[in-house]
Amino acid sequence: MKRIGLMWICLLALSSLLVGCGQSAQGKAPEITNNPTKQTAFLMGTIVTVKVYDEGKEAVLEPVFERIESLANDITQEDEAGSEIVNVNRNAGINPVKVSEDIYKLIDAGKNHSKQAEGSFDISVGPLTSLWHIGFPDARVPEQSELDEVLPLIDYEKIELNQEEQTVFLTEKGMKLDLGAIAKGYITDEVKEVLEEHQVQSAIIDLGGNIYVLGKNAAGKAWTVGIQDPFSARGETVGKIPESNKSIVTSGVYERYLEAEGTKYHHLLNPKDGYPFTNDIAGVSIISDKSIDGDALSTAVFSKGIREGRRFIEDIEGAEAIFVSHDKKVYTTSGLKKEFVLTNDEFEMEQ
Repeated sequence: MKRIGLMWICLLALSSLLVGCGQSAQGKAPEITNNPTKQTAFLMGTIVTVKVYDEGKEAVLEPVFERIESLANDITQEDEAGSEIVNVNRNAGINPVKVSEDIYKLIDAGKNHSKQAEGSFDISVGPLTSLWHIGFPDARVPEQSELDEVLPLIDYEKIELNQEEQTVFLTEKGMKLDLGAIAKGYITDEVKEVLEEHQVQSAIIDLGGNIYVLGKNAAGKAWTVGIQDPFSARGETVGKIPESNKSIVTSGVYERYLEAEGTKYHHLLNPKDGYPFTNDIAGVSIISDKSIDGDALSTAVFSKGIREGRRFIEDIEGAEAIFVSHDKKVYTTSGLKKEFVLTNDEFEMEQ
């Protein structure tokens, strides 16, 4: 359940462009520039880019990408990878598996989010995502008998965690974790920690659409974040919001899908019936302090549709949402009503 190509970060303020290119009024070079040091790599099946706007902080990108690669290798669930998650899955119904602190924290957070979503988001969904395998060459629509066989295996309550021993145990054979819906969020948060440890004040982290905007731009203003139009190519937006020190994560039916016999099946699968969720949401963006929360909430909210999804997110402190419906109407939670600006006349704001 990956998210690829979901966001577009744009710097719109002319004053920002001018400040970053010259000297300050005192004749000193500014600490924050509009010409960032950046590095891009293809990891976790997507394009990862980190931009650092602090002058003289080029060296930080090396530990940043070391951290990303290390975590990505431990989290992948592809059998040939031999990751920690693969080891946990192989020992389902057999033995508890001792894992690293990172993986334990990630699974623990995922289980808590699964409980919060009452199972509409569930990190034990691996048997189901493996059947569909959307986004891979062997993707297919499973037979109903296959779905009936794996659905009883999806139950986050059957994940046993031992904090003292730092072990994970899937209590039934055939169970399988799939952390794809929160992995990039966790890694994004860890990249932020690395940047802050190196006293970076201004940066943009983009892990295939999981965006985090750190600090402010060269003009001393919040970053302008464009919200992706779910019906168009990456870079086309429906609107914009100003954000600083926030995560922005989007889920939508357009991201990855399987087309079979004239029907499109998107990758956001319902753990209850085994098929993609069907409702009025084309895309939903979550704004939160932590990216792992945004990751999990974007799937949980998507599962509920616009009406129930808005009610759900309004009760969660520190999280806001922007919904785009299939009929091109845009809804926001109460905290964004004065912040979000519609910029695409093909869409209509709703109360």
